[in-house]
This record gives sequence, C-alpha cells and structure tokens, in this order.
Amino acid sequence: MKNPISPALPSGESMLSSLFRQNEQESEPLIRRQLSKDYAATATQEVRVADEERGQVQPEPEDPHSKRQNQPKDWSHCVTQPIQYVPAVILGLLLNLLDAISYGMITFPLNNPIFAAFGPDGIAMFFVSCIISQLVYSFGGSAFDGGNGRVEKIISVTGSEDSNAVIASTMVAFALSSIMTGLAFFLLGALKLGSLIGFFPRHILVGTIGGVGWFLIATGIEVSGRLDHDLEYTLPMFKTLFLDSHTFALWFSAFAVAILLRVIQARITSPLVVPTFFMVLPLVFYLIALIFGLDVNMLRNQGWIFPLVESDTPFWHFYTLYDFKAVNWRAIAETLPAMLALTFFGVLHVPINVPALGVSTNKDDVDVNRELVAHGVSNAVSGLFGSVQNYLVYTNSLLFIRSGGDSRVAGIMLAGATAALWMIGPWIVGYIPIMVVGSLIFHLGLDLLKEALVDTWGAVHYLEYITICVIIACMAALGFVEGILVGIMMACVFFVVQNARSTEAIRVACTGNYMRSAVRRLYRQERYLNEVGGQIQIVKLQNYLFFGTIGQVERAIRAMLDEHAWDTHPIRFLILDLQLVQGVDFSAAEAFVRIRRLLRARQVYMIFCSVAQDAQKALIKAGVWADQLDMEGDLKCFEHFTDAIEWCENILLTAYFNKRPKQALLTSSDSNIPDIKHVNHHFPIFGSSPRHEMLHNAIHHILKESNAPFVHSNTTQPTLILVQTFGEIFPDVSVEFFHKLSRYFERATVEKGRMIYQEGDPCDYLLVLEQGSLRSLMAVLNEPVTVETILPGTVVGEMGMFVSSPTRTRSLMAENDSIYWKMSKESFNRMLQEDPHTANQFILLTLYFSSERLDTMTRYAYILH
Repeated sequence: MKNPISPALPSGESMLSSLFRQNEQESEPLIRRQLSKDYAATATQEVRVADEERGQVQPEPEDPHSKRQNQPKDWSHCVTQPIQYVPAVILGLLLNLLDAISYGMITFPLNNPIFAAFGPDGIAMFFVSCIISQLVYSFGGSAFDGGNGRVEKIISVTGSEDSNAVIASTMVAFALSSIMTGLAFFLLGALKLGSLIGFFPRHILVGTIGGVGWFLIATGIEVSGRLDHDLEYTLPMFKTLFLDSHTFALWFSAFAVAILLRVIQARITSPLVVPTFFMVLPLVFYLIALIFGLDVNMLRNQGWIFPLVESDTPFWHFYTLYDFKAVNWRAIAETLPAMLALTFFGVLHVPINVPALGVSTNKDDVDVNRELVAHGVSNAVSGLFGSVQNYLVYTNSLLFIRSGGDSRVAGIMLAGATAALWMIGPWIVGYIPIMVVGSLIFHLGLDLLKEALVDTWGAVHYLEYITICVIIACMAALGFVEGILVGIMMACVFFVVQNARSTEAIRVACTGNYMRSAVRRLYRQERYLNEVGGQIQIVKLQNYLFFGTIGQVERAIRAMLDEHAWDTHPIRFLILDLQLVQGVDFSAAEAFVRIRRLLRARQVYMIFCSVAQDAQKALIKAGVWADQLDMEGDLKCFEHFTDAIEWCENILLTAYFNKRPKQALLTSSDSNIPDIKHVNHHFPIFGSSPRHEMLHNAIHHILKESNAPFVHSNTTQPTLILVQTFGEIFPDVSVEFFHKLSRYFERATVEKGRMIYQEGDPCDYLLVLEQGSLRSLMAVLNEPVTVETILPGTVVGEMGMFVSSPTRTRSLMAENDSIYWKMSKESFNRMLQEDPHTANQFILLTLYFSSERLDTMTRYAYILH
C-alpha cells in the first residue's frame, strides 16, 4: 500500500510500513484463515494450556502443563515462570527483528536521494512503535495476554531542493497519521461501534488487500533491484528490469526465493515455516558466498547486501529529524486524504485479525470494542512518540502464544528485549542480504494477491470479483485513495443492480375475487361481489422501496392498465398495501406520483393502506397527496387493509342497490346499511365501459337466478330474516322449514357500543342479525382489534355452539343500535329432540357461512402476513 508522505512509489502515496503490518507474513490468507473451522479446531487443542492457566477451562488430567497450575505461588515460582517464557521471547524478538528489517527499511523510500540513508531511522521508528503497542496490549489493553503489535506529495509541494522541509514534513505526517488512526480506533471502541465495521462490504476490503499486494510486489522490485527511482509502467523501465542482467539478477533472485518459500509452504503447513525460512536464509546466503569465495564488500557494492550503517548513529537519531520550524503545513494538509484512507484501512483490519486470533486461541470473550480502544491508545501514544502506526499481529501473536508466551509477563519481557535491541543500534542492517528483505516483501505481496484473486475465484459473486479486480488495477495505476473510491462507487452501483434484480418489491398481487374483506354480508351480496370483485386489484408491497426496485411496481401497474389487459380485466380500485414496506426513498415516492396520474386517466381509485409515518412523509413531500388527504377524490388512505377493501366493496355494492328493482326487496334489512348506501364516490359507477358492463351483467345475473323461496307479504319475523339469510343457499328448502325454525329463536336488542358477549364467556347461543351492525373483536396485546364486521342477514357464534366450545374466543360489540334473533343451546338441544331433520338442515345451512368465512380469513392471514 502506498504512503501519503513518502516518495517511494508513484502517484503520491507509499506509507508501506504501517500498512504492511495489517497482513503480516502469514502462511494463509487472513479471510480464509478466519473462516476456516478446521484450522480453528486444531488451534483449540494447541492453546488449551494457555486457557487453563487463565482459568478459562478445566485442565485435562493428561496434560503435563496443567501441573503448573497446582504449583504453589512462592518466590521461586516468580523466578522460574519468567524463565519458562524465554524461548517464546527469543522467538518473538527474532520476529520483531525480521519485521523491522523488512518494514522498517521501507518506511522511507531509500531509492530517493533525500532518504537514501534513512534505513536505520525507519528501523528505530518501527522498534519504538512495536515497544509501545506491546506494552499497551500486555498491560491489559488487549484481551490476548500474549498479543504482539507493530512522499511523493510532500516533495511535489515542498520541492526536492529543500530537503530539510521534506524530511521534517514527512516525519510530522508519520506522527499525525498515527494519532489520527489512534483517535479513530478509540472513538469507535469508546462509542461501542465495533460491530458497525462489519457492515462494510467485505469484497472492497479484499480488493484493497489485493492492491496492497501489488504495491508490495512493486516495492519488492524497487528494493531488491536497487532502482534509482520509482517503478514505472513504461518501456524503458521494463527494459531495465528484464534486459539489464545485473538488475534482473538482483530482483528475480529475491522473487525466486519467495516462490521457493511458497512451494515449501504447500508441502509443510506448520506456522513455523516462514520465520524459520527467513532466519536460515541469511546463513545460506553467506554460506554460498564463502563456498564461492565472494568478498562481502564486493557483494555490498553490487547491491546484494545493505550498505553499512554509521556506527556512531544513536538509536534515538530519528528524533533529531523533527524540525517543526521547517515543516511545510500545506504539504501536510494535502496528504490528509491519504492519511484518512490509511486510517480507513486500519480500522477495517481489527475486526478481521482480532476475531481470527480469538478463534485460533479458543477465546470466546473477545470484545472488539475493547481491542479498538487498545489500538487507539497504542497508535495515539506511538504518534506522540514520533513513531508509526501499529496493529495486533495475528501471526506473531499466535506463534508467540503457542510457543509458551501466553502471559502478560511474557509480553512485557518481549517489549523489554525489543527495547534493548533498539538501543544496541541498527549496525546489524549492514550485514543483512537485500535478498532476505526483498523475498519477504515478494512473499507478502504474492500472499495478498492470492488471497484477493485466487481464493475468491468462485467464492464471491461475479460482480464482486470484478470490483476486486478493478480496485487492484486502479490502485496500481492511479493510487491507493483513488482505488478505494472507485471500489466504493462500483460497490454502490452493483449493490443497486443486485438488489434491483433479487429483491422483490411486490410480495403478492391478487384481485377482490380472491381476497375479500372481513365483513359478513347477505348471501346475495356475497355472490354479487364474487362476480365483480375482479375490479379490485390488490398489490402488497414489501422491503425498502428505492429507485432500484420501484420500477418493478411501476411496470406491473402499467401492465394492468395495458389495453389488452384492460379489455379482459378492467379494474376500478388499486389497493397498495405498504404494511411490509420498510421505507420509501424520494425516487420511489415520485414514481407513485406518475402512477397516480396513470390511474386517474383510467378513472381508477388509488388506495393506500398500512402506510408507516416515515413513508407517509416521503409521499407527502413528493406530492402524492397533501397533508390533509381529500377522501372525496381519487386517492384514499386507510389505516388497515380490511378498511380499504371494505370501502371498495361498498362502492361496488352501491351499483347493486341503485339498480336492484323494488320488488327484489325482501325486508328492510337489505337496504338498511348506511355505510353502503351513503358512501361517496368520485368516479361514475355507470356507463358503457367494460367495468360498467361487468356491474350491469352481475346485477342482472344475481337477480335473475335468485333462488329465494316465495314469502307472503304478511310473513313476520324472525321467519323473514331467516329466509333472507339462508333461503338462497339451498333452493329446495321451503318456507315451512323456516316457520318451524323460527320457533326456536327469541328476539333481543342492543344499544350502540354495548357488548353482547365478551371473550371467555360461555358459548351458550348463536344469533342472526336483523338490523344494525356488529363488530367481532379479539384482544391483541390487551387492545381490542376488529376481526370482522357483521351486517344484517348473517349468523354469528354458530361454531362455538355446534362444537361445544366451552368459552368464546372473541368478543361481540354493537357498532350501531341493533336487533338480533338468538337461539340458545337449550333451544337447539330441544330442536334436536323434537325435530332432528330441521336441526340437521339448520346445521348444514350455518356451516356454509362458517366455511366461507374460514376460507376468507385464511386468505386474509396469507396476504397480510
């Protein structure tokens, strides 16, 4: 990855040392390792001893290390315990030294004349950052007892002639970047926002990792090839790399060694392979030089070994580079975007490595917010001490813990050993083969590129894979910040495309023939609505309606209004149920404005129901309706779906009542329904359109095929209401049957708002409503909710009495002053004894209503939920 303040790489960014620590020299990719359960299961057995020492699990009897837990806590133990950590500390120290040589040497762009001698200072800065992070984690900042932590723009603004300003500005930018990263970490952890990081698209992070891998490959070529300037994608540069035999030998030998390491890793999966390889590599290099009689000074002059470091350079020399008077603050300001990008990448690093280390060490109590706070303190202190960023290193920490450094004491010992190595001085750098550092950089770059391009092949969506490739290409060609921005933009575009294709905005679409209101009506009215219910179109919407999904809704509605569809299926009402809609953006709200214009041109009511407050505000702002909705116009809004479809049915029934001849009236109850007769409607209900023709044919058909038995004008109640309720269900039932049945009913009245029975009352009678209207209520969260509306000519409470249910499951309230006829359980039992045929016939008639309502309520539950 490029750094915003160092001239090592093109396009103005190359702060490699801080970013390389995000990925370390791991033997497996981060994401694959984090998700690998088999690997975690193996690690569980290896670190069980560490958990036992911390008291997290019960020790296994056969584990010899568990004996340590039973030893007395005496003074001898205080001496022997640190001695046990010495092997782990030595391993950790070697890893830190190896990291310091690789990362510290590329902290500054050594191929730039201004920073040519800054390799030792980079190593010293690395050690300081490493010591600070180790102490913060070991003193309780991290949950892991043995956790290990670790410019072009400025030159273009300041000018290469003023080397003091370039150096001072670069050093300040390093420190500020560390402080910014620490502040971001600390705020995220303190505000408990660690879990929010996981919402960031993972494939963008993978693409960024791949871009870092490419930067590492480029840096490996620059470092090992001893190039005089940055790697450029030009023909002269390629000639230098491939046609200049000496340059080719320098960088390709390091690359070949990295390939050899990967071949070894493919055969040996031990996590000790990488550190062992790079500790043996310098010995092999000098052994070959000894065998062939090669002079060390000659190898150093030819670029195979790093130049000797001045022996009198103190370990604190990099602090002398801070000259605040020479700092060019305009150059610092122009590097802020790259610093923010660097911070962004670091913030994404912690939620990957920390949970991965928790899985590998069998720790289930890892708190990401705590780790973020620890990283915040560590980076801020590192910046205040003039050093670079640091992060918890997965590989080093895991090796350290598994080697016995599973204690905070061991971590403190490692910090002390690293401090001693820092104070000794960087003279050792002059004896390190460049091949060691170059091959390590190549190894990391290949590992990250493999993770981004190979491991994701076939494992991610093809659009995500394209995004990963584009991010890598843009980061290589344009820069780190530009690559991330391009990736974010592509992720947003692909997110919209994928969601627009995969997210269904319409959950279900049906007509009023399939879905009826929760209103019990006369049998004749039900038959009429069954024939004309197709004019009610119901569309239940779901999910979040935005510019990517609202097109589905608009296309579906346009298809309903198409000429061909209109001739076969004309509609009068379009009910849009928004109960499952999570939100509406401005584009979707504007689409509803266009839909309303289309519907108004066809004289179709646009009806909303179950609209949440946020969605309603969006529709109002877009101009779908005014704040005070005009219920007399072509747009309606209802609180519940049942209210919306009941209103539509009432509009259709107005045509039935207006066209029905006077002689078709059996009783006053057929017209004594105010909410139907006096309902207001905006569009005419009669004319020559397909819709009007459908209404006319339905009314004619219903009245022509009426099967109601003939009733004399002097027939009294309850015979009259019984004929009207049941007479058309079975045409072979005579009036005499209803005369016999009427003897078992008794008249009752109830005032508006009074309860007829309540939930939990005994089921001791059924009733047939003659006048008025009733509401069936059910308690939901201690609040009464209307389940059904009962109109005259319908029966209520039959199921409870016929199946001998002990108590009522619903309450029944009078919505208006009502008259009803009820049959008690005693009367029904008496009818069973006196006239079993009449009783059985009555059961069949009432169960017809029960089956119809059960079917309607089942569909009602389906479409609403």
